[in-house]
Amino acid sequence: MNSTIKSTTSKKIIFIFLVIAAVYVLFPIIVVLMNSFKGKLFISTEPFKLPSLDPDNLTFVGISNYTDGVRKIKFFSAFGYSLWITLASVCGILLISSMLAWFITRVKNKVTSIIYYSLVFSMIVPFQMVMFTMSKMANILHLDNPIGIILIYIGFGCGMSTFMFAGFIKSIPLSLEEAAMIDGATPPQTFFQIIVPMLKSTAITIGILEIMWVWNDYLLPYLTIGTDYKTIPIAIQYLRGGYGSVDMGAMMAMLVLAMLPVIIFYLSCQKYIIRGVLAGAVKG
Repeated sequence: MNSTIKSTTSKKIIFIFLVIAAVYVLFPIIVVLMNSFKGKLFISTEPFKLPSLDPDNLTFVGISNYTDGVRKIKFFSAFGYSLWITLASVCGILLISSMLAWFITRVKNKVTSIIYYSLVFSMIVPFQMVMFTMSKMANILHLDNPIGIILIYIGFGCGMSTFMFAGFIKSIPLSLEEAAMIDGATPPQTFFQIIVPMLKSTAITIGILEIMWVWNDYLLPYLTIGTDYKTIPIAIQYLRGGYGSVDMGAMMAMLVLAMLPVIIFYLSCQKYIIRGVLAGAVKG
């Protein structure tokens, strides 16, 4: 009886803690969404007050913040650059890192060990340590454009993704690949027809993490492609005017539009996240 009461109490405590954590995480998003419909004066004076839907109330400005923001920062142009860079970078990371993880997992020698541990080491090197050298090299190699930056993202993103793919591939029985080779499958056929279908959960998990990183990244595009090809995070910064003036209404609205694609994608794929993380931690 006592153990049952203790178990129920502990579950209630955990539930309350998780509710508090959820509110803590969601509160900034709710504040941004709420303020995106307010006049910029009221955002500064009453940031936590709900906007009134009364037409005569000046706190509520409808969607004018959204239309003004879209016009001022040329949102659709920035959205196109962000979408292209994100999709191409993430697809490249998933393809290259999965193939590399399969190779270094199945071919065990000094070279593959050096490659693997170099990638693991790259995960702990802060970006700030290499950003100036990287931006200079990107300029010398003519990677300071919407195509060249994809190669840079692939280089930075392959460390973590290769590590996660390798952890899962180690749990795949080698006998499956041997059976495919006995049936006459070539190494590419074995990889794409046997290994890739098994990597679905892990690939979606890595894809979500990489999409959130690339889509929201400000520093790397700013250092490489600068203002010539504005992505959404860079374009939003141009709502800051001279002498510290900021169009807070338009900025809040554009932040909502910037968050929306990632949130929709995350919610549609969230069931794969825990499954993919656990799959990558099975072995190795």
